[in-house]
Amino acid sequence: MRRTADAVIVGGGCMGASVAYHLARLGVTRVTLVEREAQLATGSTGRNAGGVRHQFSHEANVRLSIESIALLQRFEEDVGTAIDFHQNGYLFLLSTEASVAAFRRSVELQRRLGVTVEWLGPDAAATLAPGLSVDGVAAATYCAADGIADPNGVTMGFARAARSLGVEIACDTEVTGIRVEGARVTGVETPRGSIATSLVVNAAGPWARRVGALAGLDIPIVPLRRHIFLAQPNTGGSWDDPGHVGAVPKNRVMVIDFDTSFYFHREGGRLLFGMGDPDETPGFDTSVRWDFLPRVTEVAIRRLPALADAAVSHAWAGLYEMTPDGMPVIGPCPNVSGFYTIAGFSGHGFQHSPAAGRVLADLVVGRDPGLDLTPFAFGRFAGAGQAGEANVV
Repeated sequence: MRRTADAVIVGGGCMGASVAYHLARLGVTRVTLVEREAQLATGSTGRNAGGVRHQFSHEANVRLSIESIALLQRFEEDVGTAIDFHQNGYLFLLSTEASVAAFRRSVELQRRLGVTVEWLGPDAAATLAPGLSVDGVAAATYCAADGIADPNGVTMGFARAARSLGVEIACDTEVTGIRVEGARVTGVETPRGSIATSLVVNAAGPWARRVGALAGLDIPIVPLRRHIFLAQPNTGGSWDDPGHVGAVPKNRVMVIDFDTSFYFHREGGRLLFGMGDPDETPGFDTSVRWDFLPRVTEVAIRRLPALADAAVSHAWAGLYEMTPDGMPVIGPCPNVSGFYTIAGFSGHGFQHSPAAGRVLADLVVGRDPGLDLTPFAFGRFAGAGQAGEANVV
């Protein structure tokens, strides 16, 4: 492992790998990416549903989505790795007057920024997702350019390209200390030795607050457990087998019942689904709470009746990295020169990692990122509150 580096990136998920790749493309190649696990993308990156969408309520997030999805579309050409990316759309189901009004404003924003989003009635929504029950649905929105991508493939693609440009990747290595002298970063400590550096990038996701504390900073990011379940017909086999065709969508359209947060999409022959738990408390526990499954199922079978006779074949839990306003922190932190944070995406980090990594790399080298970063600034937490992201799923 290097003993000196121009930059040390803490965290080997999609965000850290994206920053490493974009820094290397700008000529900053004496970079060490440090990941405490034995492999990259084994934290929150490897435990998410893989969704990517334009349908956000905040302009800054929509702009990140536009750039990120464009890069995913040309990922093999630009980054050099083929990825599994299906653009079958996101379908949001809206059941309350308040949600309908809020999404009308969001759709107006998205269209103003050039995103094609359709406003649908319940019957049209049901046509897009065979097997769906639209009882109680007042309206829906659909963006065909949204979709599902492979988080591991994207992360490994960024990492391989970064390594080919000279970036060092040190797995099974935990950052245990950050040296700060005269309010400036001077290095990091690990069990494998110290690395002298004047620049640290905190890309630690749910653990970003702990990493910030090593530099004497309090970054308001908390981990929140979210569950994902995989279901197949109770007789086994696939939803594409005779007798089950038409019970669930055939393609990978992501369907989100916004007012309950229940969502689902196809995952091969099985169906992936989940829902937020309003009673979940912050913490790092990623064990599966099977007692939560009946609460999800109660909602699920109302929206997708086929799940009433399904068998859950697999389940896991991952961590959202939540901020008070649902917006990430991207950029330098005050009081400690050379310390940057890129975390707190509140469940949307994977899909924004292509653009966010580019933005941070531009900031590091002094380039104009071409995006108003005020909504992402660390300093916003010390001032008056600002509008955050309303479409957190």
